[in-house]
Amino acid sequence: MYEILPRSEGAVLGVKVFGTLTTTEEKELIAKADELVSTYGKASFLVVLGEHVGVSLKAVASDITWIITHMDKIARVAVVTDSRFVSALVDIDAAFASLAGIKEKHFATSELDAAWNWIEETMPTP
Repeated sequence: MYEILPRSEGAVLGVKVFGTLTTTEEKELIAKADELVSTYGKASFLVVLGEHVGVSLKAVASDITWIITHMDKIARVAVVTDSRFVSALVDIDAAFASLAGIKEKHFATSELDAAWNWIEETMPTP
């Protein structure tokens, strides 16, 4: 399941993910991302991961496909979580993302405001 965060505005989409994200929900999020990219040229994403997040393999495959085909359309990605494992994965991925011009960073849940401030620093405009 997911919820669009109220601070989402312009080319920034903030999403809180909790429970299990289904393929249908992943398609909904991809449609929202496509809409932002089509309007602004680039988009930034803030993802808050709740505890015990699960994702179907089809949803992961769909997500990876979208990212690979839209790398030049992603400005920044902020991942908000207290999971040390996920934080380490974000750190590793950030090195690869930077090769594609994407800035990616993780934040603890207590740093949510800092994550929003960082993601909004260079918000793309139409």
